Amino acid sequence: MEWLSHILQINWLAVLLAFVSSMVIGFLWYMPAVFGRRWMEAIARTEKELKALDGGAAIWVPMMVASALSSILLAVLAGALGLDTPLAAGFFAFVAAVVFRAGGHVIHNGFAGRAATVTLIDSGHDILALTVAGVIIGALP
Repeated sequence: MEWLSHILQINWLAVLLAFVSSMVIGFLWYMPAVFGRRWMEAIARTEKELKALDGGAAIWVPMMVASALSSILLAVLAGALGLDTPLAAGFFAFVAAVVFRAGGHVIHNGFAGRAATVTLIDSGHDILALTVAGVIIGALP
């Protein structure tokens, strides 16, 4: 549990910027002109159907909490492992995203029978967002 002691040394500005970058990347990534239209086709939903989903905060709050916790844990691990450059922290985040985030999509979407397109789009987003977060955290140790 020694790694948890690094929470006291987190650069909270870096964590905030990493979190914001993840939100911006997600917003851009899932725009209809980028991957949103293909993603909606792959999940067999229309933009109108998605906008009509009843959930509001029930959808956005957990997603934002998960993204914030990802940035915090990334900062803790970067500190514990001495990843204090953009390249080192970004590469670590990239590997973690490929193994844990993309791997999770492959497992869950595979068993759910979802189209490979969903896995590729969601995995690509997670890999990019976490890698950029790592670069930011490494740049501001």
